[in-house]
Amino acid sequence: MLLALALVAWYFTVQAAMAMPAGPGTMGLGLGGFLAGWVLMMTAMMFPALAPLLTAYLRTIRAVRSGWVRIGRTTALFVGYLLAWALFGVLAYGAAALMGRVAEEKPAAAPWIGATVLAAAGLYQLTPMKNYCLRHCRSPISFLLHVSNYKGPLRDIRVGMYHGTYCVGCCWGMMAVLVAVGTMNLAWMVVIALAILLEKTWSHGVQFSKAVGVALIVFAFLVPVNPSLLPGLYPGPGTVQDMEPDMPADMPAM
Repeated sequence: MLLALALVAWYFTVQAAMAMPAGPGTMGLGLGGFLAGWVLMMTAMMFPALAPLLTAYLRTIRAVRSGWVRIGRTTALFVGYLLAWALFGVLAYGAAALMGRVAEEKPAAAPWIGATVLAAAGLYQLTPMKNYCLRHCRSPISFLLHVSNYKGPLRDIRVGMYHGTYCVGCCWGMMAVLVAVGTMNLAWMVVIALAILLEKTWSHGVQFSKAVGVALIVFAFLVPVNPSLLPGLYPGPGTVQDMEPDMPADMPAM
């Protein structure tokens, strides 16, 4: 089910990315539209990495005899998980809007700000907090022991939000990179989704996450000399600014 939902989400994400190329800012979207696209992207990018952990929890739901109850509880679990990412998406919207203003008003400073974002994301990959959140995402046993105490009709939403919060703590740096390179940058979506999948499911995932951190720091040093590496902070060809027709200096504005 997780993989099927991820494939459907990838299909619609690709369609949206083709219609709305990566660029600075929120691409003209309001908060509601941005969050809808953000949740769709999180479904596509995060659900494959969730399969081992949430499958362990869903096995406990299978003990329920009613099929409709199982479907309802599973749906509540997904809703809770995506709600955690939607709340983070509000911050991502603010960051994207800020980066759009920086790219428009302070283009000389934009590459340095982008390099700082990349370096911060890379350094976070090397911190104990990252390791702590990643261990949670890689350990079904400790996850199940904790959520087994949840009771009441909203327990599955709480389970989803609990795990989603740890996922945000584990992957927020990667998502900051996504905002910097352009929220609808399809190539970077695939790279980041693959990196998250490997660090959460591969036997060498912890070491791989540190290698990703080092790679992001190295990448940060390349940005100031080549700002086009970060479309989220670089108004390159195809943006609104570039599509405006040239007018002679003596022609009055309409």
